[in-house]
Amino acid sequence: MIKQSGWAAALAAAALVACGPASAREVVVFDPGASPGSIVVRTGERRLYFVNGDGTAIRYPVAVGKLGKQWTGLAHIEGKYVQPAWSPPAEVKRDNPRLPNVIAGGSPHNPMGAAALTLDRGEYAIHGTNRPNSIGTFASYGCIRMYNQDVVDLFSRVGVGTPVIVTR
Repeated sequence: MIKQSGWAAALAAAALVACGPASAREVVVFDPGASPGSIVVRTGERRLYFVNGDGTAIRYPVAVGKLGKQWTGLAHIEGKYVQPAWSPPAEVKRDNPRLPNVIAGGSPHNPMGAAALTLDRGEYAIHGTNRPNSIGTFASYGCIRMYNQDVVDLFSRVGVGTPVIVTR
């Protein structure tokens, strides 16, 4: 679960600027039949594509769900949060009972990183990470992890309601 206090909006601009440019992204030829402005995640590739609509997409490396934690289908962005606080879902807490009930936004121990785009499907999000070495792996409980600078870039390109298509 993600929580964001009222002061976070005031820090949003500073946090987004502090992350710097996204260096892991690249523009690639892409025509999946998805609408311009939509997001396509290919878990087998461990890549996320933001569809430009001109036959290209911005491709970002990501970490995806580990074995048994992956999902596929359609979701939509439900919320946008900068440096959100994080409460571990019940499954994560069960596997890691020493985790605190809430980790403050901006904490180096917060797995949500610089920003989060929550999805309307379960307790999943596309978010930054405090473990950049996990990018390119099968590491999460179903969330899509991005480098912090890349999630900040994606955050600036999408709005609430953006479709997210997850495939194998």
